[in-house]
Amino acid sequence: MPIHKINIVPTWSFRDDSGRELDPQLFSLLRHIETDGKLTTAAKAVGISYRHAWNQLNKWADFFGTPLAELQKGRGARLTELGAKLVWAEKRVIARLEPQLDNITSDLNLELSRLLEGTRPRLRLQASHGYAVELLPRFAQAFELDLQYRNAREALASLGREQCDLAGFHLPVSMLSEEMKSLPTRLLKPRAHRIIRFIIRQQGLMIAAGNPLGIEGLADLCREDIRFINREKDSGTRLLLDEMLQRSGRGSSDVLPSAGTEFTHSAIAAHVAAGMADVGFGVQAAAAQFGLDFIPLAKEQYLMACHQRTLEQPACQLLLQQLRGDAFREAVSGLPGYDARLSGEVLAPDELFAEMEN
Repeated sequence: MPIHKINIVPTWSFRDDSGRELDPQLFSLLRHIETDGKLTTAAKAVGISYRHAWNQLNKWADFFGTPLAELQKGRGARLTELGAKLVWAEKRVIARLEPQLDNITSDLNLELSRLLEGTRPRLRLQASHGYAVELLPRFAQAFELDLQYRNAREALASLGREQCDLAGFHLPVSMLSEEMKSLPTRLLKPRAHRIIRFIIRQQGLMIAAGNPLGIEGLADLCREDIRFINREKDSGTRLLLDEMLQRSGRGSSDVLPSAGTEFTHSAIAAHVAAGMADVGFGVQAAAAQFGLDFIPLAKEQYLMACHQRTLEQPACQLLLQQLRGDAFREAVSGLPGYDARLSGEVLAPDELFAEMEN
C-alpha cells in the first residue's frame, strides 16, 4: 500500500464589496514572473495558456485598481511594486506559519498512517525549525517520525520529562562559553544520555543584494541608519548572536536599532528581502532562498540528544541509518552553508564538550 502524506499550505482570500474573490493561482503566476522574468515561461510553469495568464493579470489589475506586472518589449515581464509586495506577503506568511503548520501536519500524518498502515515504530523528535530538519520526514522510512518544532530549552526539558525521544539543540563550533553550554550540561547526564550529530550550518548576516548600505560585520549593526530584524528570545540563533556581540564588547542584540522579531530563518530573510529591515542574522540557506547577500560569521553544530536506551529502539536505528546514508547527505549538500558529513555519529555529552574545548 502506498504511503499517504498530507501537506498543509496557507492560501489567500481577497474579496471586494461586490463579492469577487482573488484566484490563488495568481500568486503562483506572480512568483514565476518574479523568478523567470517572462510571462510565457511563467504561464507554462503554472499550467495555463499565455492568453489566460494575460487575462488573469488584467482581471486582477482591475480588482486592485493598479497593474501587478508590466510587459516590456524585448525585456520580458517584471512585477510592479504591488505585485512584488503581494509575492513578498505570501512568502512572509508561509515563513511565519511554517513551524505551526508543520506541527499540525506531523500530527495528522501520524493519525493517517495508523489508520491506513497500522502501528509502526515511532520516534518523537522535538527540535527548532530549520532547513535540514524539514528534510527528515522524507527520510522516515519504515518508522513514524513525530516531529514537533520547539526551541532548544523546551526540547531538552521535554526530553528530561520523557515527553520526546530526541531533543534538538545547537552549539557553535568554536567560542563556546560557559553560558551557552549551561543548558545542555544541566539537563544531560554523561552516563544516561547520548548526542547524535545532525548537521553543521553557517550563520551570518543577511543583507540586501549588492549590499547598498555597505554592511561589513557586527559593528554595523549598531549604526543608527541600520534597521535590524531579530529572532525571538530563547532561540538558539539569538543566543549565538548575543554571544558574538558580547565577545566584541557590544552588549546584546536587545540594544540594536530594531525592526522587530521573527520566528524562523526564512521569516528573517523575507523581512530583509521586502526592505522592511536592512539586516538580519541567520543561516546562509535562508539568504540564498530570498536572493540576499550573506556575510558568514560563525559555524554552528545542530545536535540531537537522547537517552542511551533510545539508541536501541528500532525507529532510532532506522533514523541513524538514514542520517549516515548518501541520500540524506546529498539532500543536505543542496542547502547553501550546510554540511552533513558527520551526521549520524553518536558520542557522550562529555566527549562532545571535551572536543569543543580543545
